[in-house]
Amino acid sequence: MRTIVGLWIDHRKAVITVVSDKGEETKVIESNVEKQPGRSAGIRSTTPYESQKVPADDSREQEFTGHLQGYYDEVIAAIRDADSILIFGPGEAKGELRKRLERDKLGGRIVAMETVDKMTDHQIAAKVREYFHR
Repeated sequence: MRTIVGLWIDHRKAVITVVSDKGEETKVIESNVEKQPGRSAGIRSTTPYESQKVPADDSREQEFTGHLQGYYDEVIAAIRDADSILIFGPGEAKGELRKRLERDKLGGRIVAMETVDKMTDHQIAAKVREYFHR
């Protein structure tokens, strides 16, 4: 039997369901990326000039992008052996991952991409089984 993978992904976490001869396995990868880093503890300061203590937007954006690249590397390592990949999720992360997979010569293994909202791990596994057993 070939190895099939269903991947629900957003910028915060990826839920990977792998179906192979060995059975079905679900793995969760957390990105630990803060979408919009801000002031410490989220508390608004009453002191003047506090804006100087917050890093410039471009440096925060570079840091965010760097964290995402490491996150995508980890996801790609987990799905590298797949013969068929179904990617779904709510936001931009699925498209960003697709570009990375195509750059790594794995884009031909993607069978479909779908936009879906948040799902539980069980719903994700059920969607993968349903999609590939049609």
